[in-house]
Amino acid sequence: MYAYAALSDRVLAISRERLSHCAQTAEWLVTEQLTTKQVTCLAASPERPEQVFVGTVDAGIQRSRDGGETFERVSDIHDRVTALSVSPHDPTEIWVGTEPSAVYRSEDGGNNWKPCTSVTELETADRWSFPPRPHTHHVRWLAHHPEQHDTVYVAIEAGAFLKTTDGGESWIDHPEGARLDNHTLATHPAVPERVYSAAGDGYAESEDAGETWTHPQDGLEHTYVWGLAVGPENPDTVVVSAAESARRAHRHETAQSYVYRRTGERWEPAMDGLPNPSGSTRAVLAAGSTAGELLALNNHGLFRTLDGARTWRELPIEWEGDVLARGLTVVD
Repeated sequence: MYAYAALSDRVLAISRERLSHCAQTAEWLVTEQLTTKQVTCLAASPERPEQVFVGTVDAGIQRSRDGGETFERVSDIHDRVTALSVSPHDPTEIWVGTEPSAVYRSEDGGNNWKPCTSVTELETADRWSFPPRPHTHHVRWLAHHPEQHDTVYVAIEAGAFLKTTDGGESWIDHPEGARLDNHTLATHPAVPERVYSAAGDGYAESEDAGETWTHPQDGLEHTYVWGLAVGPENPDTVVVSAAESARRAHRHETAQSYVYRRTGERWEPAMDGLPNPSGSTRAVLAAGSTAGELLALNNHGLFRTLDGARTWRELPIEWEGDVLARGLTVVD
């Protein structure tokens, strides 16, 4: 396994390597990279695992093409980058979202960028507002349709779910029933029309590429939902992190957050092997590369499951200081 993890003040490259003297054992190797207090997001692709993009608050997009050994700023489009994604159809196609809300696209691995059609001209834009800074808003997440290259979903925090079917040339505004405070979006190749959303106003799913939505909440006792991951082999295994409020999710002094899993109609707690909810900030989640593998990153550490979130095990990774988890992706 090879993964990148973004904390609020650094990026970690995490790998598990076989020990040469014993094929049955392995050790975890962690390299700390891009130490900064301004990390917001990251993205990478299994097709180019040595290339990783990191979003920052005041230094734009940082790119590494050597597995994180070195980084360079690759664009001056905006200082405050809030979302990044690599297209599953083409690892040289990179998408970025910013604050204030805008979307950009690169088709050459991040060397050159072009703005997509403005999203702030949409009808719902007048209501978009990020509560801690109500004068502004931003793109929180970007997700791609598994089969339609030019269909991309955009989460605006807070105010809208948007969709483009032509690579950002035009936008479909917030459909009825979609969540307003979308934090994380996901899709799955086994169900290409399905969209998953973890939002501050609850969880939601669409079975028709975001046109209509359902809100399966049964058993989900904490409805400020943040992190989201879907089982790599089973699109009906959904795992989320949740709290009762933003204060409980993000602030260390008041933190109390949970992880839930859902394989059918009802959510159930998925805390076996995870830290006590009290003192735990909301986790970011990621699907692994093998059946049943998922990862959870919070202020206490990095946790891994191989059984679809029934049980978790902490990986031997440590850091100093209070941090928030910002991003997590598995590339091998």
